[in-house]
Amino acid sequence: MTGGVRDTAIRIKLQEMAESVDMVEEHLPDSADSFRQLGIVKDGIYKRTEYSIENVYDICAILNADLHLGVPGTDEDILENLVLHEVLAPAIRQNLKAMKGFRNIVVYHYGAIDDDLAFSILKVHIDDFSLFRREVERFLQSVA
Repeated sequence: MTGGVRDTAIRIKLQEMAESVDMVEEHLPDSADSFRQLGIVKDGIYKRTEYSIENVYDICAILNADLHLGVPGTDEDILENLVLHEVLAPAIRQNLKAMKGFRNIVVYHYGAIDDDLAFSILKVHIDDFSLFRREVERFLQSVA
């Protein structure tokens, strides 16, 4: 499983993800009431979170392709391949699936998002991005 991994492309996406997550954390208030009142800043939080999740899945797709882990039919297949080949720890798979679900809510139900639920998800799961980044960096170092 060594060689041929687009290390630079992955690291750029990790950096873009981290910058967006930092912006979300910087502007995420301490209460759901405050979050609901944010207006356009809240929209920015949703968009930056969406962008971060897209970077996560882009990185997973790059790893799956570069490591020749098989042609996936779905994002779920990519996650399964990465866990099966010990690129990602099994525990992170559920976090990534939940991220994808959150992204789909943001993208497809934008006007009808439950801000209270979104706020609680963001507060609890924002660190999942850091966990993912550490997993990917650990893997990149192992194949360097």
